[in-house]
Amino acid sequence: MKRRHPVRCGLDLLGKHILPPMLGFAMLLAIWWFTAAFLTNLMPDPLTALRENREYLLNPFYVRGPGDVGIGYLLLHSLRRVLIGFALGTLVAIPFGFLIGLSDTAKRIFYPVVQILRPVSPVAWLPVALAVFNLANPSAIFVIFITSLWPTVINTAAGVSSVPKDYFNVARVIEMPRWKQIIKIVLPASLPYIFTGLRISLGIAWLVIVAVEMLTGGQGIGFFVWDEWNRLNLSSVMLAIVVIGLTGLALDVLIGKAQGAFRKWEVEG
Repeated sequence: MKRRHPVRCGLDLLGKHILPPMLGFAMLLAIWWFTAAFLTNLMPDPLTALRENREYLLNPFYVRGPGDVGIGYLLLHSLRRVLIGFALGTLVAIPFGFLIGLSDTAKRIFYPVVQILRPVSPVAWLPVALAVFNLANPSAIFVIFITSLWPTVINTAAGVSSVPKDYFNVARVIEMPRWKQIIKIVLPASLPYIFTGLRISLGIAWLVIVAVEMLTGGQGIGFFVWDEWNRLNLSSVMLAIVVIGLTGLALDVLIGKAQGAFRKWEVEG
């Protein structure tokens, strides 16, 4: 096979994978600049925002007091809430999805409940959580827990129910135990569906935590956005928007890497 010239490979990489994203970000910055220059006096242009956020960028983990910490610490507080709620939701959602997918009776009992609760805005659960826990932090975690349930439950159930019946018939012929059928047959076939549900759940959880922290207060990237807006400091608000977006991208990439690792394990196993 003919080898491609390194320069040609570099040009292809530049043209297909580097320049298009750079063009997209350049257009986004141009829209930001146009909005700041012609549509509002409150929003800073990109260079002004960068200059005014210099301290946050150079020292994101500073601590000057209980209410004066760097944006890095605020981000860690939000991530902690999201990951705890997401982990608890995953521990409940995957077995629950398996139950609905494997049992027609369970599906008839629980699936209508899931379909009724699924469209409810996660923020609508916040008053209920505050009434039960009387504290902001566990209430925020509970809202993330509820948020993480439905996409994972629905996708897991869809994956489990899509396993061909012939696989179970063969498993019964060779007298494979039920638990082994789940591990050897159902789980590998359902993994793509499960990870799709997990990615959706984690993405929604990261969206919701910002709104929840705006309402509950305390330390977190969401309350930081609201607090800076009350001070009319849109430079810090724009910084928070960038941080939230990059963190959401990182979380999605991590879930994708975990899915790839499971696929590799499945092939090697």
